[in-house]
Amino acid sequence: MRTVIINGANGYVASNFINDLLKQHYKVIALVRGNGKDPEDRMSKVLAHINDGKEINTSNLEVYDYSLIDKKFSMNENVLKSIFSGSVDYFHFAANLKYDEKSVEEIFSTNVDGVKNSVQVYLKYATDSSRFFYIGTAYSCGKFSGLFEEKFYENKDISAFRNYYEQSKRFAENVVRTNIQNNGLNGHVIRLSQVVGNQETGITKTDYGIFDFSKRINSLANRYPNEIVRVHVDPEATQNLIPIDTVTGQLIKVVEEKEVPEIMNFVSKNPVRNSFIIDTLNELVPIQLIPVKNLEPNTMNPIERRISAGMSFTESYVSFDVLFDTRQRDTFLKNTETGPDYKSIAKMMEYFIGTLSKKKTKIDAA
Repeated sequence: MRTVIINGANGYVASNFINDLLKQHYKVIALVRGNGKDPEDRMSKVLAHINDGKEINTSNLEVYDYSLIDKKFSMNENVLKSIFSGSVDYFHFAANLKYDEKSVEEIFSTNVDGVKNSVQVYLKYATDSSRFFYIGTAYSCGKFSGLFEEKFYENKDISAFRNYYEQSKRFAENVVRTNIQNNGLNGHVIRLSQVVGNQETGITKTDYGIFDFSKRINSLANRYPNEIVRVHVDPEATQNLIPIDTVTGQLIKVVEEKEVPEIMNFVSKNPVRNSFIIDTLNELVPIQLIPVKNLEPNTMNPIERRISAGMSFTESYVSFDVLFDTRQRDTFLKNTETGPDYKSIAKMMEYFIGTLSKKKTKIDAA
């Protein structure tokens, strides 16, 4: 059984992946940025959060403090030699999720220079039988029309993307590509669409994407109940959502198999319409949202302007309808069921709004 090394290990997808690997008795090396805190404590807390406080067997888990952009990760060389010995699968999850122009230096430092450094460490210490997996995003497609294929695309100017996050992730893919071609890197790219909650249980422990939007709307609904407000959302456009349990199951399959395609798009074949997300929110919170495809700022009332300001990231994706090629993924997985269906999304949103209500009740009680 291969050892699995994961950086950015306390992130949402990475930590859920680790949780499933431990349940299947894999040895896992978690690289966690301590930020002045105990990295083991940070990892323990996130695993406890995933498991609702229930203990899991972590005897196969080793946690190390590391710095992504520092030489040798600021880790002891003997430790690096030890953890990379034997056959390992190395997963690069670490990423900066900022997207704005004022943060561009920070974004590219983490998302591009960090990947360069990660590859360098891997090439220096990993064995020939090891593999490097870069976890990218399906939204590295940028402002793409047509079928976004499972292949590398050239770097483009920022005008080809919605934001600097997307651009940095495209550049990072090409760091992997260059090292595959020039330095013999046994590298692979896995692109994820928007990862949501568990499609079976509805349990949702991320506030990214549609859940960030839901959180903002819930907050406003509590302040301005029974208002009717317009939101700048194309009701006919879609969100490509993939459940966390689907993602981790597919990643486990990657570890299990010897032959893995160079690039795969881990996305849903059944995008969810924005109109359904809005209708579901209208049932869950005391406010009435009306999606408007072309909502001009000068026609907005104060509440609508407040919603629009909070959607500075989300608003870029409300008219998003790219088609993703999944032929390599489908051949590899032999099971193309990706979910989620509309019922499971409604369950996730209900769970998420419910947790917000519980937090508010605790704050009010305090």
